[in-house]
Amino acid sequence: MASSTGTLRVAVIDRDGAFTKVLATRLEAAGWQYRVLGSAVPVDELVALKLNALVVDLSVLPAGEAWPFLERVAGMLPSLGVIVCTNGSTVAQRVRGLRLGADDWIVKPSHPEEVMARIEAVVRRRRRRSGSGPERGPLVVGELEIRADRYQAFVAGRSADLTRREFELLQALADAHGSVIERGEIYRRVWGYEMAHGDRSVDVFIRKLRIKLERLSPGWTYIHTHFGVGYRFDPEPHDASAAAPVAAAASPDRTPVDA
Repeated sequence: MASSTGTLRVAVIDRDGAFTKVLATRLEAAGWQYRVLGSAVPVDELVALKLNALVVDLSVLPAGEAWPFLERVAGMLPSLGVIVCTNGSTVAQRVRGLRLGADDWIVKPSHPEEVMARIEAVVRRRRRRSGSGPERGPLVVGELEIRADRYQAFVAGRSADLTRREFELLQALADAHGSVIERGEIYRRVWGYEMAHGDRSVDVFIRKLRIKLERLSPGWTYIHTHFGVGYRFDPEPHDASAAAPVAAAASPDRTPVDA
């Protein structure tokens, strides 16, 4: 099978022997590198594997550990594509998983070709977001410094402690600096597919993002709401005398100190 994304490195956390055996055969035939794991592993071990994607069946994780594991992996490995592939689930569970950082959710039984196609789609989206073109330097606006290379935002060297999804949302808004982006378009740019009717994920994440930015930079408003339409990123100081940016330029070599 020809892959549009080339050779990929994939880990599969699953104990369904029949499923993993067939999937492993297809992955090997495609020339992909893969590891099948019977249980969750520490995030630093996943880092060492240098993966493009992780396929995980949340049902194999101990009760109470599935959601924290998913959130931890998605938050600490911003370039990793995360696909949940599990047995029957509710809408609430799927929504929760996607909001915690999963890129896709597949319900078993599922065909291995579909699983691989979804892995490729997720990896393509991740590569586009991470910028396969020229490397971006830091963007400094107001008191805020956006570092695409770190998947983080900083205020006076203090990390805003954004999750992967929150950073992707901020980056999407900042890329359209001064322009209003409709909710549906924000969802397509950040989540990678069409927003379902009634889905409030964009509003929920905007609220979380605002709280974090305002905590460190209370004198500025960064994100403006256009009711019934969408949002606009356009930093404005509450006090006109603060209009001059804290830093006119940022050195890519400076190492911010995490909060």
